[in-house]
Amino acid sequence: MSGKQTIYGLHAVRMMLERHPTRVLGVRLAERREDPRVRAIEALAREHRVPLERVDTHEFSRALGDVAHQGVVADITPLSPWQEDELLTALTGAKSPPLLLALDGVQDPHNLGACLRTADACGVLAVIVPQDRAAQLTPAARKVAVGAAETTPVVTVTNLVRTLRLLKDAGLWVVGADAGAEKAAAQVDLKGPIVVVLGAEAGGLRRLTREHCDFLARLPQLGAVESLNVSVAAGMLLYEALRQRGSA
Repeated sequence: MSGKQTIYGLHAVRMMLERHPTRVLGVRLAERREDPRVRAIEALAREHRVPLERVDTHEFSRALGDVAHQGVVADITPLSPWQEDELLTALTGAKSPPLLLALDGVQDPHNLGACLRTADACGVLAVIVPQDRAAQLTPAARKVAVGAAETTPVVTVTNLVRTLRLLKDAGLWVVGADAGAEKAAAQVDLKGPIVVVLGAEAGGLRRLTREHCDFLARLPQLGAVESLNVSVAAGMLLYEALRQRGSA
């Protein structure tokens, strides 16, 4: 892994300065941006003694291409990937029922990035992906995640089914997303310690993965399309979990 990653956008940079200021190597702000949100980021950078620079907006475009950088860019030390042991340790220290997301063979890095972004918004402890035949945390995935890859750990595992067994032994319930499930997501108890599992873009959950789910849940659909995009489905399930837990 590279020793430096670039993130951009008001939200992504502010959250890094608030949550992990020691990992922020430097902040660059557009010369002519002086609105309250940019001033708040500038104040955070000065508070944590992070190097700060004002640059011409065109420099951002030359370095990043056509992205919504909002005139705010930061260089950071990337979040190291977790192993199973680190995940299990984090579970023991969780202050509230942990919520995990597992992706069973999702292959599009853009979908992985979008899932990470939603996972961050929903307070997911970590995102679990298989090592083989699945999207990894590539620059493309990081770009779509817009900073979430630097706040939500990704756990790469050699055998997802084995990991699900370990999580069940640790007291988590495994909830799989399946369009053919008898119960809708709103009818499944998502308030406790759970890992939400979604399958690949085309085939859904693999047979062994489905067999290791304690519950299967479907999302309501009224249209003619057979299935939802995996990142959309992840967002709907995770926000249903938040709704049940009484979180805004």
